[in-house]
Amino acid sequence: MQETRPKNESEDRMAGVTGPSQAQHQQESDRPSTREGMPQGFPLREAKEIVKDLFAPRPWLYWTDFLISLSIAYGCAAIYLAAPAFSPAQFAAFVISGFALFRVGTFIHEIVHMQRGSMVGFRITWNLVVGVPLLMNSLLYGNHLDHHNPRKYGTPADGEYLPLAAAPLRETVLYLAQIPLLPVLAVARFLFLVPLSFLHPSLRGWLLQRASSYGSNPYYHRASPPTERNGLWALLDVLSFSFLLTVLLLVVQGVISWSTIGLVYLLATYAIGLNWVRTLAAHRYQNAGTEMTYAQQLQDSLTIEGRSPLTPLLFPVGLRYHALHHLFPSLPYHALREAHRRLMARLPEDSPYRQTICPGFGAAFCELARSALRAGQRGEDPMPLWRGAKAGT
Repeated sequence: MQETRPKNESEDRMAGVTGPSQAQHQQESDRPSTREGMPQGFPLREAKEIVKDLFAPRPWLYWTDFLISLSIAYGCAAIYLAAPAFSPAQFAAFVISGFALFRVGTFIHEIVHMQRGSMVGFRITWNLVVGVPLLMNSLLYGNHLDHHNPRKYGTPADGEYLPLAAAPLRETVLYLAQIPLLPVLAVARFLFLVPLSFLHPSLRGWLLQRASSYGSNPYYHRASPPTERNGLWALLDVLSFSFLLTVLLLVVQGVISWSTIGLVYLLATYAIGLNWVRTLAAHRYQNAGTEMTYAQQLQDSLTIEGRSPLTPLLFPVGLRYHALHHLFPSLPYHALREAHRRLMARLPEDSPYRQTICPGFGAAFCELARSALRAGQRGEDPMPLWRGAKAGT
């Protein structure tokens, strides 16, 4: 089965993959050969053979999961907004809608890994009913493939990596303190910066480089590839701007109250916060900025095996198998559980993959916090390297 991406980079699609180098990185991640830095004896070819029949996505599963999650998310959001203030119904709808919005939004991760020409209708639908109104179109996550680039992972050039475990604990606190600002920054980007950017090419270039990447590394600079889909960027930016402008006009006319806007902000902050917190258990974050071997990258990633009912809620759409995702990025989310089961049953006991197992979010967070405390006691802080780097270049 062919699971690597085709080499034609001029595809017209609503995914976050816009540059030839990014697609090549995806191909590198899935190449069934011995990777540089892998410990001798690691059965990579055997692992690939074990899961080779699982790479084909099942569109009906995507659509069913997406539509059910979307209905719950928007339906409970409507109940939350209409229910009496502080009522049990409002609280329950708030909690359920936040988790469902988090799940629906997580499909953006699947979209950026989809092969050219596959599930085009799904990508377009997701962008129109989720990406545009929630201000998170899939182009904004195209930087995710830098996270799979073996030369960028764990460095300032990785838009989804901060050395939180190698830096003092205050950096983790600062990371979490950003959560309330994220919805405000997204609105500011689309409502103010987008229309201004169309008035001056240099401002448009700055916007696409510095304010068009959704990731945890705020110092990341997005590199615009030669094959940049500028027309698609403009279309999606205009659609989200128009949506926000319509909402603003309805507020001015009194159709939508400011209290409703406040409730929407709280729900958005909660849903975004779930992902922001979940990210703390995706990796160990122990790298101080140097280029890592493939073995180090794999062992820096985590597999959450906890049986808590919160685990599937906090790690939706296969995110609990993050180490496996880094091993085979093009495995669809619905195949990750079965792939993990097979690997655990057939890989040797000393396999580096087994070292990625973590019993739950709490254990992962405690490990990060302990490492950060030790780094603080030793006076170590690699964060200046991140703050001073032009990470996307």
